Amino acid sequence: MSNTDIWKRVATEVDALGHGLSREEFKHICDVLGRDINYVELGICSALFSEHCSYKSTKVHLKTLPTEGKRVLQGPGENAGVIDIDDGDAIVFKVESHNHPTFIEPFQGAATGVGGILRDVFTMGARPLALMNALRFGSPEHERVPYLLNRAVAGIGSYGNCMGIPTVGGELFFHGSYDGNCLVNAFALGYCRADQIFLGRASGSGNRIIYVGSKTGRDGIHGATMASESFEEDSEEKRPTVQVGDPFQEKLLLEACLEAMQTGAVVGIQDMGAAGMTSSLYEMADRAGSGVRVELDKVPQREEGMSPYEIMLSESQERMVLVVDKDRVDEVLKIFTHWELDAVDIGEVTDSGDVELLWKGELISSIPAEVLVSSVPKYRWPEKEPESYSLNLEFDCSALVEPEDLSSVWLKLLSSENLCSRQAVYSQYDSTVRTNTVIHPGGDAAVIRLKSKANPLKGVAMTLDCNSRYCGIDPRQGAALSVVEAFRNLTAVGAEPVGISDCLNFGSPETPTGMWQIAEGIRGLGEAARALSVPVISGNVSLYNETRGKAILATPMVAMVGLVRDVSKAVPSAFQREGDIIYLLGQTDPLELGGSEYLAQEFNLEKGSLPEINYDLELKTAKLVLRLINEGLICSCHDISSGGLAVALAECCFSETGNLGASLELKADAGRRDGLLFSESGARYIVSFQPENKSRLKELIDESGVTVSGQGSVGGNMISIKDIAELDLEQAYRAWWSGLDALFG
Repeated sequence: MSNTDIWKRVATEVDALGHGLSREEFKHICDVLGRDINYVELGICSALFSEHCSYKSTKVHLKTLPTEGKRVLQGPGENAGVIDIDDGDAIVFKVESHNHPTFIEPFQGAATGVGGILRDVFTMGARPLALMNALRFGSPEHERVPYLLNRAVAGIGSYGNCMGIPTVGGELFFHGSYDGNCLVNAFALGYCRADQIFLGRASGSGNRIIYVGSKTGRDGIHGATMASESFEEDSEEKRPTVQVGDPFQEKLLLEACLEAMQTGAVVGIQDMGAAGMTSSLYEMADRAGSGVRVELDKVPQREEGMSPYEIMLSESQERMVLVVDKDRVDEVLKIFTHWELDAVDIGEVTDSGDVELLWKGELISSIPAEVLVSSVPKYRWPEKEPESYSLNLEFDCSALVEPEDLSSVWLKLLSSENLCSRQAVYSQYDSTVRTNTVIHPGGDAAVIRLKSKANPLKGVAMTLDCNSRYCGIDPRQGAALSVVEAFRNLTAVGAEPVGISDCLNFGSPETPTGMWQIAEGIRGLGEAARALSVPVISGNVSLYNETRGKAILATPMVAMVGLVRDVSKAVPSAFQREGDIIYLLGQTDPLELGGSEYLAQEFNLEKGSLPEINYDLELKTAKLVLRLINEGLICSCHDISSGGLAVALAECCFSETGNLGASLELKADAGRRDGLLFSESGARYIVSFQPENKSRLKELIDESGVTVSGQGSVGGNMISIKDIAELDLEQAYRAWWSGLDALFG
């Protein structure tokens, strides 16, 4: 049997197991169809039944998330979410994982993660305006970590820079649990008019299905299936499943798609991401309640002798499926020809409900779309709380002996890989291209202007956050704290939070403790999103992030976006001038050291109950901060999170325009000194302001009921927290600035 006749082979149970299907799933498919399936259909079924495509283990939990709100134009279920930001303007955004491919081939794995998330955004009709990324790598001492880090960062920078889209923010964390599974979560945000949103639906019987973009090759085959498996000894052998990206081709595809959308001839559109053409055809048909008939031999191919199996499962990059008005096909084809891209009419929309595949005129598969999309079985795996959970939370931090030299501890924390400057990473990204960036990488949140015709000063802020160490100790509280941290980061620059996209990175759902982590993380995410009234409008689930049975820390990544009504009022995190007054807003609990960076680095402990969340206090404090910013009363604002007050204060002193010292006196005179420095209590911000604004500032603070627990001034050559610890400004800056030098050579 030749390669191209592979569809004539009947799939067996052994074949199904080799494709990642369970016996029960294979039997279910054959029973529903009432027949055996062929080998091409087996590949299709295994891809769409994979965790990466079906979310079969998490859908029952994801349905509990708050997904609606007055600004939500499109929630989960499409390629990306859409938020109304007034004046007929809308923003489109999503975060997605590309973890397994990056571990196997870090440059292309990370680069194609960027390419894929960009397509998710512009397939909705939005022009991409900004990128972010969240990275997780193993212990800095692990021999492979420098290689993975350097190549992944290079891949991200290469793709975004070549596309001419600024990378404006992100985050980075190192931990031994990621030794065998690094994480790359890519985020993209775009802008469109609220009445010009496009959906991934194959609507209108008789409308034509158009293949556009690059030719199809053999790269990426079984990518979705691989992303739904844990790594074993043979992970290096899976290198051929990683796609190869071409950002210059994607730039052409972006412009051509946006131009075609403006004609009004495009009825539906979806990129060929995970599972390639398979997911595009089946998902578009299922969403529309329609069918499609496609002639696979018409698909542009860059390699000789490709089979229907390879064509359907290829994850070659920079490709799209368009559904076009049947009377306007030539008009659309002409646009893609102008942009020197392949564009071929490969089929039509039907009202059968089936996805029909033809090969050289012969029908080789006909399966109802819903069988492999909306009707994929949903699992509720058993959950079991780990035995270590309660023990970790019961750990008494007050029993720890305080270090005598807290200044040395402070300096050590500033130079550590998890708290030091990330300039070695973001200096490889272009954050200035398109001239929209107002606040660049390195602050609490990035801010870009939209150049809206209705309001030229309107902008959006964005941040990516997850405290993985917290989530490893208590996934529910850790996920909630990650949402709250994102909320504070947006508030600190002057943005009103409007939407969340999540990327849920976990281990296997098939172990009770693994499923408990996943479900608890989702419950915490939903709890915080509801309490703060910020809906979850899009997201991604990445499971089986484990190697030889060892899972990563629970990592529910939170991308949050906020509306900035006037970007000229957005404030940076760094102090701006000598003589300004410093206020510490919010109260520190010196015993809230559980899960802190201080505990991990000074005592090698990842234990203790996590900081409590007072949602009313968070909202009250955020409301005050936004008012101070909107009235132009403060010059800088920085929230307090990892590393506590000491690290946050030092970060406020460091700026590309020149470092400034600071002295701060705390009003609290009792409690652990190390706790006052390094506790990660919530609802706290460091603000600075000019002396002439003190009276109005005090009036608003008194009115709000928010506590001022510390006061100081900007200036001098020291960073001092009176009577507790102090650092030489330049020594502290050098330690912080050079913290990643060893990893980047």
